[in-house]
Amino acid sequence: MKEKRERKLAFPHTFVILFCIIALMTVCSYVIPAGSYERIFNETANRNVVDPNSFTYVEQSPVSFFDFLHAIPNGMVEVADIMVFIFVVGGAFNIITQTGAMENGIKKLAYRLQGREKLIIPLMMFVFSLGGATFGMSEETIIFIPIGIALARALGYDAIVGMAMVTFGAAIGFSSGFLNPFTVGVAQKIAELPTFSGMPLRIAVWLVMVVVVPLCILRYANKVRKNPEYSYVRDLELAQKDKKITIEDVTLSARDILVLLALAGGLIIIVVGVMQFGWGVLDIAAVFLGMGILGGILGGTQPNQMARDFIAGAKDIAMGALIVGIARGILVVMSEGQILDTIVHALATLISGLPKAVAAEGMLVVQCIINFFIPSGSGQASTTMPIMTPLADIVGISRQTAVLAFQFGDGFTNAIIPTHGTLCASLGVAGIPFNKWFKFALPVVAVELLICSAFVIFAAVTGYGPF
Repeated sequence: MKEKRERKLAFPHTFVILFCIIALMTVCSYVIPAGSYERIFNETANRNVVDPNSFTYVEQSPVSFFDFLHAIPNGMVEVADIMVFIFVVGGAFNIITQTGAMENGIKKLAYRLQGREKLIIPLMMFVFSLGGATFGMSEETIIFIPIGIALARALGYDAIVGMAMVTFGAAIGFSSGFLNPFTVGVAQKIAELPTFSGMPLRIAVWLVMVVVVPLCILRYANKVRKNPEYSYVRDLELAQKDKKITIEDVTLSARDILVLLALAGGLIIIVVGVMQFGWGVLDIAAVFLGMGILGGILGGTQPNQMARDFIAGAKDIAMGALIVGIARGILVVMSEGQILDTIVHALATLISGLPKAVAAEGMLVVQCIINFFIPSGSGQASTTMPIMTPLADIVGISRQTAVLAFQFGDGFTNAIIPTHGTLCASLGVAGIPFNKWFKFALPVVAVELLICSAFVIFAAVTGYGPF
């Protein structure tokens, strides 16, 4: 009887949650009036943007049952590059992992950090925040999740702490965005602001976040270290206890050092490629594939074994890749049903005519809501900033404040929305159920948004500019 009750109360699988959201959006395509904005080419932004005065209701185009079923495979096609990236990185990373070099390196690092374990969380988050702030590090964090988890477990924490060090670290920089070209850069171009203007305030946001957010994660991490039963993913930790790396002073062999150098060299190449040449996920996947093969050769792995290791790694990460494709199906349904623009228009209308500070806060809330439907940073900027820019002029707040509200609303909620591909992929790689991560991440995101609200009010009141 008890077992039946537990099954009845079980939280839905991530696939079930996403499928239900797709079904809900399909139903909404029959209920919500279809509408559309005209897109025009903006030479300043060098892309098609929404004409904020062009919204019109159009003929209803409800999504049929067959199109509803089509949404998932169509979504997978739209994000095929990201799915390929996840499979290749998972396979290549497993080749490196199976050499044993990374395990030995983490053992050595954990041994050196004994007595100073608390430093590793703020230190790693600081490093990843710089990546997020400067070259918009987002999907690239996926390749660091296994390293973060292995290190966290070696130090007595759990998989959630390992993932949080990487994802929240990068998110701090990405969302504060003092040099993020994909959010602030695009939004400021559309708002006709000088590129990366208003940086001092964004640096202040980053500094506050770099102090406060690690403290939130340390609070949870310390509880887990003192009592492993406190872990939200205790069942996962017990199931993967054989993967926990023990702390010992191992001697790194020449092969270990060569493999680790290949890993470090490959990551450096990826960072340079992204920053200097604008590499995408397939370029990163290609480098990682080469890194995996080179690491396998240096580690003494035979070709046939490398192939088996690659397949095993891709298999382990398959859920993460599939989640990305399924989540995209939500946007496919909203686009085909032509309700996406209607939702954006309705949310924008809500905040028109409000007092300055309230309107600025309203913009933040609206951007947070829209982020669920348009989780792409540059995509959200292209869709909402042509609307928010003239709206800011009308209500009397600076365009720079509107950009600030956008970047906060776009970035910080990415840690809890199931439509965000990188989050879904990261959870798949980590093996963490969405509901367990949501339970951990929601309070952290709430603290972040409170800080954001304070800065948005400050910006509105002070006329944060140049205009």
